[in-house]
Amino acid sequence: MASEAATLPVPAPHATTGAIDVDLHPAVPNMAALLPHMHPHWAEQMRVRGIDALESVMWKAAMPIAARPDFRDPCGGPPGGSLDLLRAQALDGFGTAIGICNPLWGTAALFSEDMASELCRAMNLWLARDWLDREPRLRGAITVAPHAPDQAAAEIERCAADRRFVSVLLPAMTELPLGRRAHRPIFAAAEKHGLPVTIHAGGQYRHPPTATGWPSFHAEDHAAQANIFQAQLLSLVYEGVFVDHPALRVVLLDAGIGWLPSFLWRANKTWRGLRAEVPWVTRSPADIIREHVRLSIQPLQGPPDAAGMERLLEHIGADHMLLFSTDYPHWRFEGRDAVPPQLPARLLPALLRQNALDTYPRLRETIA
Repeated sequence: MASEAATLPVPAPHATTGAIDVDLHPAVPNMAALLPHMHPHWAEQMRVRGIDALESVMWKAAMPIAARPDFRDPCGGPPGGSLDLLRAQALDGFGTAIGICNPLWGTAALFSEDMASELCRAMNLWLARDWLDREPRLRGAITVAPHAPDQAAAEIERCAADRRFVSVLLPAMTELPLGRRAHRPIFAAAEKHGLPVTIHAGGQYRHPPTATGWPSFHAEDHAAQANIFQAQLLSLVYEGVFVDHPALRVVLLDAGIGWLPSFLWRANKTWRGLRAEVPWVTRSPADIIREHVRLSIQPLQGPPDAAGMERLLEHIGADHMLLFSTDYPHWRFEGRDAVPPQLPARLLPALLRQNALDTYPRLRETIA
């Protein structure tokens, strides 16, 4: 595979040359890849119980949307499973300066807090040794189990010593809303080390993705993720997470942006009528979200034309909220058009680099 990837031509400079890609998805090939990084007890439990596949419910490899045809491994490996292909296609292919790895394996979905925490730890070790050690342009997100906040905080403390870990990764669908106090150790540890908390679509699937029960099709689940992100934002704001952790930044990955203006309007309207219930929320939800929350641009899920996009951005009122991403290897666009064409050119300098540098402080240590 290395020789095959090496034969791929290096593309000419492109609009995204020098960009910071905040959402790459290296794939865990199987449980065997994690066993060397696990405590012997848990490694034996994986073997005895026959636990081998924990693919994300959101991204079954066989689904077309899981990977562009030209991003799939010709040797039959999982999409995103080859460092050589990721290097050639996602880094060299877009001229990316730095790419942040957000592995989407079901480590946090297991009901046992101890087993889930051990698997998260093993995946972080695997990411560091099999990916970050081998490619200096890559950085990593610390995967933790949200239903074990004390162990999650300890894992953040452990990984924080490695400056290549630049964020903390949580699923959008959790047992409890993320603003609930049970999760505060996670946010405290992230804030302590200057790590933004990234929330990615998908999750533990303890509850249906809709308020009316389980859908029949992935298309329904995929669309319903926007409602989940909205619920988590309201929880973070109203439960006072940003009051208790004023330096915290939250990044929504794979969330889209088209729903944001109407959500901000409704959140403000409701707050004006019910603000006596939450006296610690002294500013409007929209202002709090503009300060603390960022969103990746793939998938954009906004107006398809430039005029409509300008109106949407005007309603959002904060260009600094958008971060460049390719969502590699997921099928979001064709060719090298990673920046949706309807986004205004004036956004590109900040979108491609500066917004990420402002959001992920550790990136400033290695990139100008």
